Amino acid sequence: MKIVKVDLDKNSYNIFIGGDLKSEIKNFAANEKFSKKAMLITDSNIEKIFADQIVSLLESAGLNVKIFVVPAGETSKSLSQAEKIYTAAIEYGLDRKSAIFALGGGVVGDLAGFIAATYLRGLPFVQIPTSLLAQVDSSVGGKVAVNHQLGKNLIGAFYQPKAVFIDLNFLKTLPEREIKSGLGEIVKYGVISDKNFFDYLNDNADKILTLDHSIMEKIISRSCEIKANVVSHDEKESGLRRILNFGHTMAHSIEEASGYSRYTHGEAVAVGMIGAAFISRELKMIGDEEFKRLENLINKLKMISHVENCDVDHMFKSIFRDKKTINGKISWVLMKSIGEVSINSNVPDEIVKEAFDYIVK
Repeated sequence: MKIVKVDLDKNSYNIFIGGDLKSEIKNFAANEKFSKKAMLITDSNIEKIFADQIVSLLESAGLNVKIFVVPAGETSKSLSQAEKIYTAAIEYGLDRKSAIFALGGGVVGDLAGFIAATYLRGLPFVQIPTSLLAQVDSSVGGKVAVNHQLGKNLIGAFYQPKAVFIDLNFLKTLPEREIKSGLGEIVKYGVISDKNFFDYLNDNADKILTLDHSIMEKIISRSCEIKANVVSHDEKESGLRRILNFGHTMAHSIEEASGYSRYTHGEAVAVGMIGAAFISRELKMIGDEEFKRLENLINKLKMISHVENCDVDHMFKSIFRDKKTINGKISWVLMKSIGEVSINSNVPDEIVKEAFDYIVK
């Protein structure tokens, strides 16, 4: 088992990464000073596979667990769904030391974290991410949110979990598309911070696609290390943490333009990274060789590199509603090289539109 620490003084916590973390989850739940009543939030897909065994673990640790199941999918990350969970929490009698456990992918983790951050002004919560995307991204760093009909993640908070348990056994149940979705965020870490990691992904692409256990443990651990280091230096995105948004400005516009249903978040990030790299090349921050290396790795890992039937004008307008837009200026995360990025708020609209034209078939 690998342990990665997110160092945030009193809000510090550990990320546990391994092949079977049942005993670690049980021991953690037993040793923390949680109230007896707890809530497990999961979705309709994960409930059928993992909910009973996690509930049994928590109950063997002395907790009385209420399960709340939301419909699988991005539409559950909403204020209306949150209100239903608040009602269930009130009726069940959760108090300020009651723990909320998030069992699922990014939607469940973001929603459960938002509930934990706001119910009674803050309850302890624990992340048990079941998707590769959530394991390397949304479960780490304490960003919690729900969506609004006008944009993604516009209503939320920074609220850190007490622990994150990344069990590699969950990966065995994921559809191939979900694995590739998670790989989008993993490639991002190589681009923004670690050229050697990027090279490792390129050299081991075939084994990654077979879910080789030792390689998956290594790339998940390294992804978490990179994110933990960034978050430890900038918890609330006042500076350095913005580099984690590489590819995300365009990704969010892709998700909105496709109704949050045609493309997964990781797929949108993969395409968004190509768009950001395109802008970087047009601004002569990188050369064509580096642009092609990123595009080729995305193709080598069999991720999508373009989107279809998305309205470019609509997508262009939607980026101005991005959370990172200040006074009408978009803070683009752009490449300086593979392994280094920078923030640029002065990208000409014409180049942005050219980038959208490039990524949309």
